[in-house]
Amino acid sequence: MSTLIELYTAEAVVTGYRIDRAAVRETLESGGAVRLAQPQWTPLHRPPDERDTGESLPVDEVLAAVAEPDPHRAVHANWHDVVLEAGPYRISGTLAVLPGFDPNRAITRPGGTFIPLRSARLEIIDYPDAGQLDRETVLVNRYAVDRVASTLELGFFFPAARLERLEQKPVA
Repeated sequence: MSTLIELYTAEAVVTGYRIDRAAVRETLESGGAVRLAQPQWTPLHRPPDERDTGESLPVDEVLAAVAEPDPHRAVHANWHDVVLEAGPYRISGTLAVLPGFDPNRAITRPGGTFIPLRSARLEIIDYPDAGQLDRETVLVNRYAVDRVASTLELGFFFPAARLERLEQKPVA
C-alpha cells in the first residue's frame, strides 16, 4: 500500500502517494527524486495550470516534508523550541538534542540534509490568513533554511541561516 506524502517547495505544495516503500527520511536522503502516484500540485502564487504535473519531484527542490514519526527517535533527548523560515514557509516545532549539548564544544554534527522537528506547525509567511497546518513530524532541508530562532546556537545545524535568539520560556 502506498503512503501519502506532503512536500513543500518554493513554488508549490505537492501531495501524492509515494511509490517506494522506504521511510520518508530515507527517500529524501537518497538525493534522487521522490516518485509519486496521483500527485496534486498546489502552486502558492498563481492558479494551477498544465505546468503543475509530474510524477516525481527532485529532492533538491524539497524545503520540508511531512514524515511518519520515527519509532527510534532519541528517548533521552532534550527538546528545544525552534522557529525556522525556509523559502515561503515558517515552520515552528521542537528539535531534539542530546542532554548536555553545548554547540561550542559539540563533536557530533547533524547527519544528513533533513532535520526532524516534532509537534511542527507550518504556515505561509506572505499569507497568514491561509491558516496553519499542525503535523507530528516535519523534516526540514537544513540547507534551505533562511532564518532560525532558538534558545540554542544552531549555526552548524542550519549553515546558511540568519540566527536569532528565541526567548526562553519561564519554568512553571
